Amino acid sequence: MDQLFAPWRIRWVERDDDPVDGCPFCVLPERGDDVEARVVARSEHTFVLFNNYPYNPGHVMVIPYRHTGEYGALSDEELLDHARVKARTFDALDAGLGPDAFNAGLNLGGPAGGSIADHLHTHVVPRWNGDTNFMPVVAETKVIVEAVADTYERVHDAFAAQAGASVTDTGAVRLRFD
Repeated sequence: MDQLFAPWRIRWVERDDDPVDGCPFCVLPERGDDVEARVVARSEHTFVLFNNYPYNPGHVMVIPYRHTGEYGALSDEELLDHARVKARTFDALDAGLGPDAFNAGLNLGGPAGGSIADHLHTHVVPRWNGDTNFMPVVAETKVIVEAVADTYERVHDAFAAQAGASVTDTGAVRLRFD
């Protein structure tokens, strides 16, 4: 039997019950502790959330606050805010992690691969030369090289260093666009 050492997962294993009751993209930003909820940045209409099951370190989702699975349902103001936050997310990930490239995209609807199809979200996945290897192909195992909490700190600091950014009392970075 193959074994992978992942001590940070004990918090997930020992939890009392499902930590989210309802749509996680509606519930998590309302928790009051952004660091615990893994909300790393916020703007007026959008927030950035770390993925609990990342493809790579720094895998985040850029999510509008409004609960909708229809991209066309967002107002022009919400769409512009979402696009601006995506741009700031690329900058923060680049400054905090130094990837060689990014994958970014939406899974609109369940058949497209969206596990939460009724609340749209854009995945942003940092990529490095050589970050794919034999493990997923041969062993059906993905190796994540850094704990999510450690990556969160690096990306949080990079968001906080952006022009006009400030840290909220709940721990996330507040993004402003002037």
